[in-house]
Amino acid sequence: MIANDHILISDDLKSVYFSCDLPECKGACCVEGDAGAPLEEEEIALIEDHFEEIRSFMTVNGLIEVETNGVFDYDAGGRFVTPLIRGKECAFVYFENTIARCAIEKAFTEKKIPFRKPLSCHLYPVRIAMLRTGESVNYHKWPICRKALEKGSREKIFLYRYLEEPLIRKYGPDWYHRLLNMLK
Repeated sequence: MIANDHILISDDLKSVYFSCDLPECKGACCVEGDAGAPLEEEEIALIEDHFEEIRSFMTVNGLIEVETNGVFDYDAGGRFVTPLIRGKECAFVYFENTIARCAIEKAFTEKKIPFRKPLSCHLYPVRIAMLRTGESVNYHKWPICRKALEKGSREKIFLYRYLEEPLIRKYGPDWYHRLLNMLK
């Protein structure tokens, strides 16, 4: 582990090759798992404020879930997460051919909303954990990302490079620049 400010960073960020291979995994991280994607309170407000723009990209089942239960749920630890459809895919998933995609991100790319998607989704396969003295940035190892590891290895892309944009979104460009200097 290395530290940047009060943030512990897993050595995996500089040693694991990673690059999503969406045609291979089909967006499984949006469909698999036992809880939705972690959400910040501010993200819940953004989703609520822009739900009308997001809804046109959602599936009927996703709309039913959100209209019935709201734009967020709680995981087993009581943290905010995206709601799931019958315990499976995220309520904000839509399918393009056989690939799971994000309705929130689609609304963003269509310039209908001002935010890309929940930060936890943008940062995946990294998860942020809260510590008493700050945060930790950890690689979440999951078999569904096997093809992303293979592609990252072929392309020689380390996690910290693959996640440059979301890490800057979370911590800012100065923090990311300090991270690069520490990884040299």
